[in-house]
Order: sequence, then C-alpha cells, then structure tokens
Amino acid sequence: MPSSQCLASWRLGAQNHEVNSTTAFKEWLQVCEALGSGQQSVILRKGGIHEGRSGFSFEHDQFILFPTLFHEQGERLKAYPGGGNPGQAPEYQPGDGVNIRYWAKLSSVWNLGAWETIKELEPFHIWKRETIRERFGWSKSPADSPGINMALVRIYRLEQPWRIEYQNKHGGCRSWLKLPVIARAAWKESSPALDDKDFLEARQRIHRIAGVPDQEFETEGGD
Repeated sequence: MPSSQCLASWRLGAQNHEVNSTTAFKEWLQVCEALGSGQQSVILRKGGIHEGRSGFSFEHDQFILFPTLFHEQGERLKAYPGGGNPGQAPEYQPGDGVNIRYWAKLSSVWNLGAWETIKELEPFHIWKRETIRERFGWSKSPADSPGINMALVRIYRLEQPWRIEYQNKHGGCRSWLKLPVIARAAWKESSPALDDKDFLEARQRIHRIAGVPDQEFETEGGD
C-alpha cells in the first residue's frame, strides 16, 4: 500500500484528474484502447522473464499506459476496439513515435488462483480465454501454483495524446518503464473513460466475482 505521504499526493491528483507519475505500464495497443474506451475494466498480468526473482506485482498506484505492438495480439483477442482485426502489426523500431493516450489509477488488486473465477471475469476484458489460460498456467518454476494478478483500474484519457520517441530501452519482457516527465499542459486535463456510475457498477460486479481484494486503493467513484 502507498505511504500516507504518497497517498495524500495521489488523492490531490485524483481530484484534479492529474497523473503525477512518470511510471508507465506496458500493455498491448488494442488492450489500451479497450481500457480507454471503457470496454475493459481490468488488467490481468503474470509477468515477463525480466520481472526479477520476486515476479510481477502492481507496485504503482497510478501509471501511464504504454501501448505495445506485439505482433500476434490480433490473434489473441476476442474483440477489437473500433472494429476490425488489427492483424499482425509491425513492432516499434527506434525512432518511431508512440502516442500516449491514457493513464490509470489502481482501485483493487487480486492474486487469483481459481480458474473458474477467472472465467467468470471474461465480460470485463477482451483477451481470448486461451490467452488468459496460458498466462494463468505459466510459471518460472514447476513448483509454482497456477495463478494470475488482476487489477481493477480507473482509466483516464488525456485531452491531447503525448507523443514520445520509441527507444530500445522500451522493449524487452518487462512490464514497467520510466518515462520523461509529461509536460503539464499534456496531462493537466483528462477525463475518465467511465463515469462514476458506470465505474461503480463495474467495480461492484467484479468484486462479487473475485471476492475480497488483496489490496484496495481509493478512487473517484469507488467509495
């Protein structure tokens, strides 16, 4: 959980719809768009080979969404924001522009170990069942039990996309990146992907399925 000092700063940012973080979370472009459109409410993540010995965790209570162009993402999704199939999009090359459109606040976090529970959560994301099943069963060690981390997030859209230059350091099998400080003019005004009523409804439904969270955070519309 964040410290009281960090939480106070975060609450102030929440009231103004401002992101105070330079931390970015890497996620497939189509999933970022689903989150930003309100079509998706959760992030499910197991972690990559470069996550370290302790593995992946949702260690930041707010973060920027960094869209990635994983070349097979079109084959691993059951829906595509805006319609159509993105197919096999080419991956970023150094010097390419990356448009940052969304940022997130954590609402609740679970470490889910029951596959039946995960199947019930399918209305809240766009991944195919076999994609999540593969993540659920993957582990670094044969001794590890199946499971997956899930976060309920409140997503905010930047009024104007923030364009950065892709660099080699943005690649690799890791979930978190550090980005330059966003120009204040770029993030000062942002709007939630779901209004308070719709977010609260989604939150209540997800909590009924997933049970008591391992961690909870304060978000607007989430009281």
